[in-house]
Amino acid sequence: MPIKSKIRTIPNWPKEGIMFRDITTLLKDPEGLKLTIDKFVERYHEEGSPKVDVVCGIEARGFILGAAIAYRLGLGFVPIRKKGKLPGETHQQEYQLEYGVDTIEIHKDAIEPNQSVLLVDDLLATGGTALGAHKLIEASGGQVKEACFIVDLPDLGGGKKLSEAGIPWFALVDFEGE
Repeated sequence: MPIKSKIRTIPNWPKEGIMFRDITTLLKDPEGLKLTIDKFVERYHEEGSPKVDVVCGIEARGFILGAAIAYRLGLGFVPIRKKGKLPGETHQQEYQLEYGVDTIEIHKDAIEPNQSVLLVDDLLATGGTALGAHKLIEASGGQVKEACFIVDLPDLGGGKKLSEAGIPWFALVDFEGE
């Protein structure tokens, strides 16, 4: 069962001309969810794969994936949340979205100095959110060893931006076009 076949496309959402790649159909499918998590876990158990100490997931779908991956790898999980959602002292980072600007946060004590981090989110589009999360992790003293996603939208250039920033990344599937 290919993962890509379980991802629904919703035309013209959130605005005209956008083909929204909806992973909720993948997540609700027991086999699809298991296969997705298994594929990520296999990658980080392989010989020569990036060795990580902790998994960071970006709100909200990165929480679902990241927590499951962290559990299976026997690692801790750190949430990267939207502004105003974390109760302790935080680092904040503004970032560019496809449709505007937003801010994400991480607890200042969430990552130990020099910890190796796996950054997880559902989709890589323009790369703004992942680049913002990378800056937060660095501000916390961590080092992103790799960023992983279910979906890459290569036409939006996020992968290129991550590569140019020196951030290794990986996606299970890609969809051409927006």
